[in-house]
Amino acid sequence: MKIQEFDYSVDLLKAILWQYNDAARLQSLLEQKAAWYAENQTQFWTNWYNNVFNLETADQFGLTVWSIILNIPIIVVTEPPDPDKVGLFFGDLHANFTHGNFAPAGGGSIVLQVEEARLVLRMRYFQITTRGAVPEINAFFAHLFADLGPVYVEDNLDMTATYVFGYQPSSAFVFVLNKYDILPRPAGVAVDYVIL
Repeated sequence: MKIQEFDYSVDLLKAILWQYNDAARLQSLLEQKAAWYAENQTQFWTNWYNNVFNLETADQFGLTVWSIILNIPIIVVTEPPDPDKVGLFFGDLHANFTHGNFAPAGGGSIVLQVEEARLVLRMRYFQITTRGAVPEINAFFAHLFADLGPVYVEDNLDMTATYVFGYQPSSAFVFVLNKYDILPRPAGVAVDYVIL
């Protein structure tokens, strides 16, 4: 993702007319105002770019904004288990502990860590902005997962593709992979993944 560099500085002294060059009080006021802008306004926009706008460096707030924009939650709510489909029973009545399968009866939530959320959101951004060619995906994943381990996609030549993870991703990341369609692919191609 290539983002244009912005210059956030504001030079208020350019706005002064030549006829006011000798006005010491006006010069002083404008210099003070320029110093305030340099300290506050420039720093604000620099922080906004780093913490919100740039998906590679966004903090928790910025990732929350991106999750709304990209329609991928970074806090995933899990459904409570269906008591009719529980497969482990005890006793004559085939009842188990509070009709749950050793899981919270009310469901729960999985919170992605900041780095995991960045990975998921960058994968989603790439998914909606790419055509899904295998060389393009492999080049992006080589960059995206460079610090974690090899990740690549193989074209099975039958309208399916297999993603190969050469490292052990976290359980939260695997849960998101299973719940949401975030792996980039061409239209009409089914995807699967394996973890080596």
